[in-house]
Amino acid sequence: MLKNLLRSGAVIVALGLPVGATAQEIADTIYAGGPILTINDAQPTIEAVAVKDGRILAVGTLSDLVAHRGDATELFDLDGRAMLPGFVDSHGHVVFGGLQALSANLLAPPDGKVSDIASLQQTLRDWVEENSAAVEQAGVIIGFGYDNAQLSELRHPTRAELDAVSEDLPVIIVHQSGHLGVANSKVLEIVGFDASTENPAGGVIQRGSDGEPNGVLEEYAFFAALIPVLNELGPEGLAAFAAAGSELWASYGYTTGQDGRSSAAVVETLKAVAADGKVPIDIVAFPDVLEARDYIGENVSMEYDNRIRVGGCKLTIDGSPQGFTALRDRPYYDPVGDYPAGYAGYAAVTMEQIQDAVNWCYENGIQVITHANGEGASDMLIAALGVAQAEFGDPGNRPVLIHGQFLREDQVDAFKDLGVFMSLFPMHTFYWGDWHREHTVGPVNAENISPTGWVRQRGMMFGSHHDAPVAFPDSMRILDATVTRRTRSGDILGPHQRVDVMTALKALTIWPAWQHFEENEKGTIEVGKLADFVLLSGDPTAIDPETLDSLRVMATIKEDVLIYQAEEETQKGELSGRRFALSPAMADHLLHAMYEGLNPNN
Repeated sequence: MLKNLLRSGAVIVALGLPVGATAQEIADTIYAGGPILTINDAQPTIEAVAVKDGRILAVGTLSDLVAHRGDATELFDLDGRAMLPGFVDSHGHVVFGGLQALSANLLAPPDGKVSDIASLQQTLRDWVEENSAAVEQAGVIIGFGYDNAQLSELRHPTRAELDAVSEDLPVIIVHQSGHLGVANSKVLEIVGFDASTENPAGGVIQRGSDGEPNGVLEEYAFFAALIPVLNELGPEGLAAFAAAGSELWASYGYTTGQDGRSSAAVVETLKAVAADGKVPIDIVAFPDVLEARDYIGENVSMEYDNRIRVGGCKLTIDGSPQGFTALRDRPYYDPVGDYPAGYAGYAAVTMEQIQDAVNWCYENGIQVITHANGEGASDMLIAALGVAQAEFGDPGNRPVLIHGQFLREDQVDAFKDLGVFMSLFPMHTFYWGDWHREHTVGPVNAENISPTGWVRQRGMMFGSHHDAPVAFPDSMRILDATVTRRTRSGDILGPHQRVDVMTALKALTIWPAWQHFEENEKGTIEVGKLADFVLLSGDPTAIDPETLDSLRVMATIKEDVLIYQAEEETQKGELSGRRFALSPAMADHLLHAMYEGLNPNN
C-alpha cells in the first residue's frame, strides 16, 4: 500500500505537502537504496541520484532530491546493490566479440572446459550438433579461445586434428589472443596455402617436416585465412556478431564499447544494426589506418550517430606476447615451439609504414591508438611519435598505447613525455602470468608486465582493458586482476605493480572516458552527465580485495534505460520492466526523507 501511495503522490497530498517543487525540475527517476560510488573525488559517495531526459539532474541525499519528485517520477530501489558509473571500454573488439559469443567456446577453465586437444575436438563436435541448422546454413565450423599454454599438450592443434572434426566443412579455430589460429585442410585448400606458399609479410605459416602447412597460422597468414571463412557468413553473419557483441558488453556493465581494429565494412554494419535498434550501448570504432585511411578521414567524429562513431585510427605494430609473436628487444626467455636461437618475435609492419601512419594522424589531428606489446614494438612507436610531434606539434589528439605488456621503465617515462595515454592489460596477470614467468620473459621481467604501478608513480592515468574476444569482457575479473595481480596458480605477479580498488575503478570509468574525449559526458556520477550506470552485487570498496572477482553485474542502465539485468533478477521478479520494485524499507526511508525535506518546520 505504501509503495502505491508513494508512486501516486497520495502520501504527500495527505501530508498537505506539494507534489514535487515548482521551483525545481522534475526528475524522471530517482535512484536510491544502496551504496552509490560516484568516482568523483570531490563527492565520492552519495545517497541518491535524480535523472531527467537521460541525464543526471541532481545528486546528494534523499532529502535533497525529494524536491525533484513529481507525479510521474519513478523510484528505483537499489535494494542494497552498489551503483557506479557505467563502465567505459578502454580497449576491445565489440564485433569480433560477437564471434566469441556465437562460436564454439574453446576457452580453458574457468571460462570454458577445454583442457587438452581431445576436449577441444569434442567441444567442437558438441557445438556442431547443438547448432546443426546454423552450421548447415553457414557451411563453416568456427571455434574461439583455445590457448596452447593451457592445453595439457602445451602445443597448438594441427590440421589433421581439426580434420578429425570435419574433412568436408572448413574448420578454423581462433587462438585466445586473436593473433593466430589453426585451420583444417579444407580451409588451407580454400585459401591456397601449400608447401610452395611463402610466408606473407607480417605473418608465418607454420609447417611440418615435409614443408606442408601444419595448420597453425600466425598474424597476417591467419587473417588471410580467417577473413574468407568469415565472408562465407555474409552480411547477416557480421550483423549478428555486432548485435551479439554489444549485448555481451552490456552484460558486463559496459555502457560504452570499443571496436578497436575496425574496417569500413564493419563500421557500416554497426551503423545498420544500430539503426535497427539492436545496439544498446555507445560504440567508438577505430578502423585500421593502413587499410581505411580515406574512410577514417571522412567519418571521424566526436558525435555519435545512433550510438556509433569513428573515434580515430588503429595501428598494429606487433602481435601476441603469449603466442610469441610480439616484438621484443631481447630473446624470449624459453619459447615453446620450433623457434631459432635468439628468437625475439617480429613486427607486423615496417618502420616506414608506422611513421607514415602516425604522421598522417598528427597532421590531421586524429587520435591514433597503437597496439604495441613487446619492448621492440614500443621502441618503434616512441620513435614515430617523437618524429610526428617534432614536425606537427601536439594537435591534442591524445595518442594511446594499447597493451604495452612488456615495457621497460624508461619507456614509461618516454610515453609520459609524449603525452601518451596507456591502455594496459593487467588481466594478463591472471590468464598468462604463469606462462610469462616460465616462458615469455622469465621470472624477473614477468613481475613488471602491465606495469600499472610504474604508471601511477608518475601520476599518469591508465585504462584497464579486456581486449575481448581475447578474454570475456568481464569487468569484475579486470577489477580483480588490476588490484591483486594473482595468477591462475595463485602467485602474485609483481606486488609493487598493484593498485588500490578506487584506482582500478577509475581505470574502468573516468580515465577511459578521458581517453575517448568523453570525460565531460561519462565516467562519473555528476550533474549534467549521462545517466549511464552499472549495478553490482556488492560494494567493491567494502569487501576483501581477494574476492572482487566474485562480484556480479546485476544490471546495466544506459541513459536511464535498463539494457541488461542478470538472469536471477528476472527470475525473482525484482525488476519490472525497466525499474526495480520499491521495497518497504526504501519506501519508509523515502517517506521520511520527503517529510524532512519538504516540511518547513524541520
